[in-house]
Amino acid sequence: MADETAAAHKVLDSNNQFTVNLYNVLVGSSPGNIIFSPISIHAVLSMAYQGARGTTAEKFASTLNVPETKVAREGYSVVMNRLNFLSDVTLLMANRVYLMKGCKLLPDFSEALTKNFQSDVQLLNFCNQEAAASTINTWVEEKTKEKIKNLVNKNDLNVDTRLVLVNAIYFKARWREVFDKEATKTDPFYLNDADSVNVQMMHIKKKFYYKGMKELEAQILEMPYTNGNLSMVIILPSKRNAIAELEKKLSTVNLAEITNKMWHIKVTVALPKFKIEQTIDLEDSLTKLGLGEIFDQSAANFTGMITSKEPLHVSKVIQKAFIEVNEEGSEAAAATGKFLIIM
Repeated sequence: MADETAAAHKVLDSNNQFTVNLYNVLVGSSPGNIIFSPISIHAVLSMAYQGARGTTAEKFASTLNVPETKVAREGYSVVMNRLNFLSDVTLLMANRVYLMKGCKLLPDFSEALTKNFQSDVQLLNFCNQEAAASTINTWVEEKTKEKIKNLVNKNDLNVDTRLVLVNAIYFKARWREVFDKEATKTDPFYLNDADSVNVQMMHIKKKFYYKGMKELEAQILEMPYTNGNLSMVIILPSKRNAIAELEKKLSTVNLAEITNKMWHIKVTVALPKFKIEQTIDLEDSLTKLGLGEIFDQSAANFTGMITSKEPLHVSKVIQKAFIEVNEEGSEAAAATGKFLIIM
């Protein structure tokens, strides 16, 4: 049990570092707002890691910051059990493997996915593209309370598809200190020193954990949900035109420690109501992080996955994410699909 707890801490620490690394890449390539669920991406890649061998496994280890497949599977086993049994919050993290009919998973890979990642395995005929895509999308919609729809396009599936790994995560929680809807009004939201947009701004004045952080030149606010172990952390740059500088500085701090040494004081909070949905194709970003080999059909080594000797590589990694923040609380969902095919 001590080893599994240590593995869980390693997985969470690794996910924090992966979050910063991926965020830096996404910021550089995607102008505008960005929404993504790093743990969903980290989890589904950790599943694929279980079946990687040779240099491909080494690339997973360095990109995910998890030194061994054993650490990844034991860590996620603990993490998923903890996440799925939290009180006063709806939080679901689920995995599923879709396997081409006629194929079989290798025993070690199958055990890791079903036992540690709590993944079901379902056989599909990917030749029937529309039906297969519908089956996958229906499961994702169910697990994300219909917030994530059409994750998979039927054209992503074909006679060569052997395996689809999917992670879905859904979160909904109520603020401990609920905003008064009567206090919500139209206010300017500043994009920089000169530009602003009018938004529906929520207002509250209560005691929260708060601090100024010189290293980031920013203010940190922690807003708890009714489950006191969970909260939304907001990082606000001290200057209106300093968001780009803040993004660069985030890579220099440990996100797991960003809420240390905060003051519990009365704070006047103005927070915009918002709803964002975004789909991201992660091939370019993961390649920049050092995982490009998984997309290379001549180099990828996934010989630990299925009984067939056919070479596998990844054809696509996509994530679709959703978040809504309002007076009562916040709701978020994400699904990440990973496609391994024969070419």
